[in-house]
Amino acid sequence: MNILPVILCEGSGTRLWPLSREQYPKQLLPLLGETSLLQATLNRLTVEALPADSQLLPPMVISNAEYRFLVAEQLRQSGVKAHIVLEPCGRNTAPALTVATLLALRDISEDAEEAHDPLLVVMPADHAVGAMSAFQEALRQALVFAATGKVVTLGVVPSGPETGFGYIREGATLVGECHEIAAFVEKPDAATARAYLDSGDYLWNSGIFVLRASVWLEQIKRHRPEILAACEKAVAGREVSGDFTRLQAEAFAACPSDSIDYAIMERLTGASGVVVPLDANWSDVGSWGALWEIGDKDASGNLIQGDVLALDNRNCYLRSVHRLVACVGLSDAVVVETPDAVLVAHRDHLQSIRAVVARLKQEKRPEADTHRKVFRPWGYYDSLDSGAGFQVKRIVVDPGASLSLQMHHHRAEHWIVVSGTAKVTIGARKRLLSENQSTYIPLGTLHRLENPGRIPLEMIEVQSGDYLGEDDIVRFEDSYGRNCKNQ
Repeated sequence: MNILPVILCEGSGTRLWPLSREQYPKQLLPLLGETSLLQATLNRLTVEALPADSQLLPPMVISNAEYRFLVAEQLRQSGVKAHIVLEPCGRNTAPALTVATLLALRDISEDAEEAHDPLLVVMPADHAVGAMSAFQEALRQALVFAATGKVVTLGVVPSGPETGFGYIREGATLVGECHEIAAFVEKPDAATARAYLDSGDYLWNSGIFVLRASVWLEQIKRHRPEILAACEKAVAGREVSGDFTRLQAEAFAACPSDSIDYAIMERLTGASGVVVPLDANWSDVGSWGALWEIGDKDASGNLIQGDVLALDNRNCYLRSVHRLVACVGLSDAVVVETPDAVLVAHRDHLQSIRAVVARLKQEKRPEADTHRKVFRPWGYYDSLDSGAGFQVKRIVVDPGASLSLQMHHHRAEHWIVVSGTAKVTIGARKRLLSENQSTYIPLGTLHRLENPGRIPLEMIEVQSGDYLGEDDIVRFEDSYGRNCKNQ
């Protein structure tokens, strides 16, 4: 059997602010170790973990266009060759899976005839699984059912009366602990959640699905033909550029927004839907409280990460990213430090973090959207200091990479090389700069920065002018196909 992983890499995860932000969401963060949640999701599917007759196809990652270079870099770091499909706007999971299915049946089957109508393993990129062997065993069971034409979902064995998840009610028993799907149930109140738990007939909805590509196409055509029609137009008008497949923007924007659950799963009848229980220390990593629940804690119940000095604290999540954080005498608290923002909250009030982000957006604060350190396809920059009429950045350019050929209407720039070699274009002049050398780019002058060397280029940029926003960039040439001013 041919297996195609479909990774849904969307959403911003505002409940994990200040670490997760609009332009650097939680699925791209290393929240549980050295690898990001996206990389951990990709690592769950290996040939060794699948049935003996399986062929694992290159995964398909469905992502927002603004995350494309971050996703591509994390795939490169993981050594994974993948199809990266870029949505011009968010339309929820049902259109995302429909697009993946259409591309799988059209493109993959053209490249390899034996890969026609693969089994799709659909996984959100922002979940965590603690017990890998249990997950892989559940997946193997799901694949057996899906191979016969069933729509299969993994239902998490509940560990408590959780009100933040949807539930699946089990129907008739099939094999072992696998059941037909009797119903999908909305997030319950506390009393209802307790009744679900006591009955033993309910599982949490994980959002992980396994089914044949042709089965999804048949279901979406039957129940939501308008989604299928819009996705077909978006796929037909797609553009392929390097590692990226861009959907036709206008057609996809016209697609109705709907989830896999609402569009299809709640409409399944009889034995067409199957739920396989998953007891693998699963988490949707939806909040700092969820991370505290699944993480390794000390004898006082504290989960501590980074440079934290902790004295007499109990049941706390304490995380430092940039500097020393000292916490004394706290109970049931969450403290998360980043270079430009610090969160201090009681664990009972973590749901209010969304209101914090909304307030930041209302006040047009950059901390809602971006970190101080911003990644670009050529490397990254770190905003070190700013004030009236000036800004100081640390810029790191990867070997062989280059910024766009550009100019600014409102600012001039000084560049000082700290290490490495810079190839600088200023107007018609090109020159090489090495350590401790500098140059000046007057306002309105065409310029470009390149790293022709084999080690990273590190430099300090001092901007001066009446407006220093990232949207004051006019691009004339770009190696990465960017045409938006702030990319």
